[in-house]
Amino acid sequence: MELATIRRMAGERSSYLEDVDVPAVVTVRLIRSFEHRNFKPVVFQQVSLNQTAQDFMRRVRNDIATREGLPPPFRKYGYDTMKIIHQAHGSKTSELVLSLDDDEKLILQDDQTLKAAGVANETEVGFFRKEDYVFHKANPKSKW
Repeated sequence: MELATIRRMAGERSSYLEDVDVPAVVTVRLIRSFEHRNFKPVVFQQVSLNQTAQDFMRRVRNDIATREGLPPPFRKYGYDTMKIIHQAHGSKTSELVLSLDDDEKLILQDDQTLKAAGVANETEVGFFRKEDYVFHKANPKSKW
């Protein structure tokens, strides 16, 4: 039974129903180089939005270390930061790799749950090394 149907049958919005942990699909864009626009999207199924960003980053790191078909440079890179790139049915940025705006709102905090950070089903997040991002933001040039 769909959540909307359950709500309609109950005749009111229930905070209990809004707290139900429905698994989501999240696409993680592994960003190896901002200046060379070198990234690889990886899809994760059955993602709990009630887990912390830190737990999700750990899951992604463990998965990509052994994922078949992923080139070794992407497997062994020192990813440490996630930022929301795109929400389902939302507008996209014109930036090819990652938007340089709204860091306070879009960068996931380690102790924050994915849901609280704004991650929902079919969200795309970038996973990158913060040091590279800061350098690229200060000097946003591409080499291709």
